[in-house]
Amino acid sequence: MTDRDSPTDTIAAISTPPGRGGIGIVRLSGPDAVSIAAQLVRLRHPLAAAHARLADVVDDSIADADSEADAVPQVIDEAVVTYFEAPHSYTAEDVVEIAAHGSPVILEFLLRRALALGARLAEPGEFTHRAFLSGRLDLTQAEAVRDLIEAQTLTQARQAASQMGGALSRRVTPVKQTLVELIALLEAGIDFAEDDVDVTSEAEIERRIDGLTPPLAALEASFARGRLVHDGLTLAIVGRPNAGKSSLFNRLVERDRAIVTATPGTTRDLVTERISLDGIPLELVDTAGLREGREEVEQIGIARSREALADADLVLIVLDATGELNDEERRLLAAVEDRPALIAINKCDLVANCRSAPHLEELSSAPSLSTSALTGEGIEELRAKILVLATGGAAQEPGLLTNLRQHQAVKTGLDALADAARANASSTPHEMILLDLYRALWALDSLTGQTLPDDILNLIFSTFCIGK
Repeated sequence: MTDRDSPTDTIAAISTPPGRGGIGIVRLSGPDAVSIAAQLVRLRHPLAAAHARLADVVDDSIADADSEADAVPQVIDEAVVTYFEAPHSYTAEDVVEIAAHGSPVILEFLLRRALALGARLAEPGEFTHRAFLSGRLDLTQAEAVRDLIEAQTLTQARQAASQMGGALSRRVTPVKQTLVELIALLEAGIDFAEDDVDVTSEAEIERRIDGLTPPLAALEASFARGRLVHDGLTLAIVGRPNAGKSSLFNRLVERDRAIVTATPGTTRDLVTERISLDGIPLELVDTAGLREGREEVEQIGIARSREALADADLVLIVLDATGELNDEERRLLAAVEDRPALIAINKCDLVANCRSAPHLEELSSAPSLSTSALTGEGIEELRAKILVLATGGAAQEPGLLTNLRQHQAVKTGLDALADAARANASSTPHEMILLDLYRALWALDSLTGQTLPDDILNLIFSTFCIGK
């Protein structure tokens, strides 16, 4: 058992990112937070809950007077100290935040003095862990804190904020409540069978389980969208040399990221760039043109292109509207037939009719569109089609599953309910059906954190940054 399992001490940490800035914050939480803060700085007024106080950061080792008797500690900074009284704080403990200027030297000085006065250096995520242990947050909300800190797009931040507000918990709570009611009904029938309590019929059990399954199934299905927003996707842009892959790549990233020349085979290595497409993180990979390499360097680049093609979540095949399909392109179209793919017929500014390449419909079922990287024709439509390909056209919804742990918990709950339904249909005794129902309840409890063992909790919170 670690110190964070029984939070009776006071912890301290620098809660702002490393480096220099206008403001830096040292945070304390625990029973001695107020007394340590009062010794840590020279307050101009006593601390009061929910009020900010001006204070001086002083260094006892430096005196302003010539003699030791007249020595006065020298002020090295000014700070604003805010006191959050328990239980009305992030951790539900007494919390004090000291906002000084963001000099690493000053912040380190304050932290070291706090430790010398009896505080302990906080472990990664320990403030949020204490908030979870105190009941201020459930585990899905705690995980959302980390997601919000790590958000790289506004959509990711919105989703994390929704989770922090309890959106996922609100989807799970009614299902858990209905499940508990069914468990109580069966338990009563077993415990009080001799007291004229009716035994629940198979039809009633079936009806109730059938009512639990759809909302859980919808929640499980939300993982596809939640993981997409959380983790993003990789899109490989592939095709023959000089088809305009790098030009389309530059159009999508909206700057000249890849070198473009009229010479075939200019791109010799993978060029990557991360963009946000309607809030979806998307990593674009510009690849070397696929053909029989003529030089060793080009051969290596083509080999890496094939690896990128194999690893990508989505594929954008670029065809040259001015030329006929070659054998390499035909093989490429066949290779991605069962994968999420999109075809861009590029250089449409150079031909009269650019609606489709000859026999393209016979070779691939992937959607295609006409583009011109030179004029920008079709680029917005291309972005829209990539977004549809990435999301499957699914609309945004609140309370999404965003990580594998959450998805596994819901899947386990669904599997347990399916087992209970089969047992009920086979006229299995209610004691055995209850085992499956309790397994479903424990799975949903683990989603929000009620039944997770300490080692799993510690592993989850250890991925947080120190000071949060």
